[in-house]
Amino acid sequence: MGFDRRADGGSTAWIGDARGTRMRQYRLRPPPGNKHDAHPLPMTLPDASSLLPACTQACLALLERNLTPHGILAASPTQAAVARRYTRIFGRDAAMCVMAMCGSGVPALERGAVASLDALAAQQAANGQIPKYVDPQGRDADFWYLGCIDATLWWLIAADHVRRHGDVGAAHWAREVESAIGWLLAQEHQHFRLLQQNEASDWADIMPRSGYVLYTNALWFEVKRRFALAQADQTRHHFNHLFNPFQRDLPEYHRARLLRHYARRGRRDPGLYLSFVNLAFVGDEGDVFGNVLAIQSGLADTAMAHRIVRTIAAARAAEPYPVRVTLHPMAPSHAQWRAYMGRHRQNLAHQYHNGGLWPFVGGFWVMALARLGLDEMARDALVRLAQANALDGWRFTEWFHGRTLAPMGMAGQSWNAALFLLAQRALQGQPAAW
Repeated sequence: MGFDRRADGGSTAWIGDARGTRMRQYRLRPPPGNKHDAHPLPMTLPDASSLLPACTQACLALLERNLTPHGILAASPTQAAVARRYTRIFGRDAAMCVMAMCGSGVPALERGAVASLDALAAQQAANGQIPKYVDPQGRDADFWYLGCIDATLWWLIAADHVRRHGDVGAAHWAREVESAIGWLLAQEHQHFRLLQQNEASDWADIMPRSGYVLYTNALWFEVKRRFALAQADQTRHHFNHLFNPFQRDLPEYHRARLLRHYARRGRRDPGLYLSFVNLAFVGDEGDVFGNVLAIQSGLADTAMAHRIVRTIAAARAAEPYPVRVTLHPMAPSHAQWRAYMGRHRQNLAHQYHNGGLWPFVGGFWVMALARLGLDEMARDALVRLAQANALDGWRFTEWFHGRTLAPMGMAGQSWNAALFLLAQRALQGQPAAW
């Protein structure tokens, strides 16, 4: 991505394809915020030649500090982290960290990758579900209020990653893998071949996404691809018809046509996949993580992938740091607002999952850009990601307010470090990036 600055503080941005051709030009408004914001937006980037190596070392050091003999903790073990149970081995967090630790060349991290997956597998439910998190000592396992569907998906992806790039054999965790896949298959719709779930039961655990959820099914397709599961083509087909109902291609299945009718009613094509599709209501708030994963998993074809990138870039969701996870945050007046979103005032507009800026998701943004051959744009985003991690003395902040950029959440986030390392590998073309 290139920028031509204007006198009003805004800019004209262009996105180039893998050959460097300018694909789209558009005017961007000055960044959100005002003179009273506590965290003004930087207009220049630091020297990448010194920042990126420093961030690499800081990321490896943080992962080593957060590693226990039983696996990787979600965050550094501060008093606040202990009180909020961040000192657990989380299914999704640990899985992402495992992918970065494996292939790091650091013996302790290589061993910790296997230990993390072992700890989660040891507490696997009898029906095959991987827990949301486990105690490092193996004393308890948590499965959240309405289930935690993505912990099992991420565990499977990480297990495959370690089999391919680590020191374990191809049959390692064979029983646990079979059981986990069986649990997921029991939740798959028998025609759409997409997973169904309750609301607030994946990483965005205080967002009202339910039914067929974009993020979850992008991961499900990735699991099907990695483990050569049946009906992957059907999953891809219905994924693209249900989550992108604005295309001209009309589904053959009559129930899919009705869902498409409800999804399109009164809406314009947002340039993104919908965040979820339920019977008569859908999510059009702009789920950045789910859309980026659709690119990373190969579900979005070239045209759709570039549309997603243009939409996210036009919204300036990756500025000054990548990336805000919701393009159109919900207010309490929104029809899909839930009372639990206002609990502790955590998920108000521009906060947490409702428009907060999450550096770890920024790592996936970089990976998606690299996958599309947008190397200049990806490198710019990687530098900005390193900036975000470096703030407040390499705090590795969990998330930032989407408007003021105030640092929020827990410090010392392991997956911030992991996703920087994976994003850097992806930009370098290393095989152990994904």
